[in-house]
Amino acid sequence: MSRMLPGTRALKILEAAGRHLNFTRAAEEVGLTPAAVSHQIKEIEDQLGIVLFARTSRSIQLTPAGVVLLEAVTDALGTLKRATVRASRLARGSEHLRVSLSARFASNWLLPRLAQFRAENPSLQLTFDISDEIREFDADDIDVAIRFGAGKYERALSERLFEPVIVAVCSPKLFETGVRLEEPRDLLHHTLCYVDWKTAGMVWPNWRMWMAAAGIDDFDDSRCVGFSDSGHVVQAVTEGNAIGLVDLDMIGSELSQGRLIPLFDVQVRIAPPYAYYLVYPESRSHDPGIVAFREWLLDQTRLTT
Repeated sequence: MSRMLPGTRALKILEAAGRHLNFTRAAEEVGLTPAAVSHQIKEIEDQLGIVLFARTSRSIQLTPAGVVLLEAVTDALGTLKRATVRASRLARGSEHLRVSLSARFASNWLLPRLAQFRAENPSLQLTFDISDEIREFDADDIDVAIRFGAGKYERALSERLFEPVIVAVCSPKLFETGVRLEEPRDLLHHTLCYVDWKTAGMVWPNWRMWMAAAGIDDFDDSRCVGFSDSGHVVQAVTEGNAIGLVDLDMIGSELSQGRLIPLFDVQVRIAPPYAYYLVYPESRSHDPGIVAFREWLLDQTRLTT
């Protein structure tokens, strides 16, 4: 007698529970309560007549049968997701690209140029996935991505666009207080904000680096305020009396609206090979839509570098 297989929703719950080996974390991921997850797992076990999890008062573990089923469920869900993405891509056609990029890159660099792109490529439609996370092209239904990094991505090609140029900025409100900023050393009397971020091969430019570029070697950075995101630096500068270090190419809207003012002719560049890159699947390098978007982006960056 054949057994009825669990539905897709039940299998997703099973996969999350098996991956986390914790019903609470699995519940957070699938949007249920731990009790509901536990109940669903029990229903699957009863339906199949197989014990999948060995439960104790302190932990849960997969049984040997559970390990076998979890592996099959993971493969099946992955295959179904990839097939759904391919079907969605076929349905929307080659003249519709989904682009993954950060919110600040979208709003300050790409969107101001979007009208020009549409005028030059009237048959190519763009939709956006706003995220800083690395996306899987086949799993997340993404055609191309714009990312900051070293340009190395598995099974993908990358085209260098430009590297960030870090400058000091303040709000025009600061000058309304009568403050005088005539030379870089005058900044030592102000609250200085920056993005506090580093990776294995690179430190995002900070105030010590900017002051060194300005010829100030005795700078004490103990009072600087670090933020994890450049948006927070921009907010601190525009809403208060702080002075911030920001990526010049990512503050286009604030500059055009007069909400930020660059200070002094001092710039700090990111150490190579770190830059903004256009990233796309190697298998789709000749896709007409990707080729058109790539060529337009590279033309735009040549105009601004």
